[in-house]
Amino acid sequence: MGTDRTDDTLRLRETLASIAPGTPLRDGLERILRGRTGALIVIGRDRTVDAISTGGFELDVPFTATGLRELAKMDGAIIVDRDLNRIIRAAVHLMPDHTIPSEETGTRHRTADRVAKQTGFPVISVSQSMQIIAAYVGATRHVLEDSGQILSRANQALATLERYKLRLDEVSSTLSALEIEDLVTVRDVAVVAQRLEMVTRIAREIEDYVLELGTDGRLLSLQLEELITGVDSERELVVRDYLPDAHPLDNPADLLATMASLSPTELVDPAAVARVLGLGNGEHLDGAVAPRGYRLLAKVPRLPGSVVDRLVDHFGTLQKLLSAGVDDLQAVDGVGELRARSVREGLSRLAESTILERYV
Repeated sequence: MGTDRTDDTLRLRETLASIAPGTPLRDGLERILRGRTGALIVIGRDRTVDAISTGGFELDVPFTATGLRELAKMDGAIIVDRDLNRIIRAAVHLMPDHTIPSEETGTRHRTADRVAKQTGFPVISVSQSMQIIAAYVGATRHVLEDSGQILSRANQALATLERYKLRLDEVSSTLSALEIEDLVTVRDVAVVAQRLEMVTRIAREIEDYVLELGTDGRLLSLQLEELITGVDSERELVVRDYLPDAHPLDNPADLLATMASLSPTELVDPAAVARVLGLGNGEHLDGAVAPRGYRLLAKVPRLPGSVVDRLVDHFGTLQKLLSAGVDDLQAVDGVGELRARSVREGLSRLAESTILERYV
């Protein structure tokens, strides 16, 4: 009966996508609201659902918004298939296990809560008196809001994201210059990793708004995509550049997951971020560290990832890469004269432009 919280979150996102503005189900739910009737809709059917269902009518007809609206005029629940392609039963009396705890007070909401917990299927409740639509997924209850309210909050979050992204670009550019000058400290790396995580968290919040807005969130989605392009790859490159060889989490994805689990209080502390990165316990924030060169090599045009890996494996540090000549680069497997010159010129241009941006 109980479900994992993370699993509930994933299923809630899927459910919200299916009832977002522009979907047939949302159209049907809004017709029910406008008609001043209530509804109880179970999205999915199996033996458990059948066992707690009595009465009603077997239909098995194509799902339509108007059909849902008309069937909601009758007492009882409506059961649809998981893909929302067919309406399976209507006017069903649901009798979930009464011992399942529920904090809901209304009969319809309490039934929806218990059915969702017992069956594992999403249940949608439309309140006739309160004029609200609520989705029950596992132990989670989510009340749908007006698109205008969601959009207002989303735009505020987007403005915050723009400010954070601007600050991220500044500290990232500073880190690049320090890498070229071989002056990077633990604090510099921690601040960039910190800002990358902050931007990612705000972006995920906006993604939830986009999901819930459906067709109403298309413009928001485009703005979000423009702002966060390259952020995920930058996060991984920072980790690959500075992750100590002896770190227990040798997979960047695992380390980023640990970073994502930091509380907001921990995240604003560079020392806590440095600990996750394996760069000391906070007392060495001003200690020097050397990048491997992944971040800078990623900016060289038309350089395959496999070649980047071989270059880093061969030279070990960014400084050795920067001082390598064409002949040195050619010694790396898969790097011919043409590519060696391209890498050499690309790194030189990046070094020059990065330093100019910092000091001019």
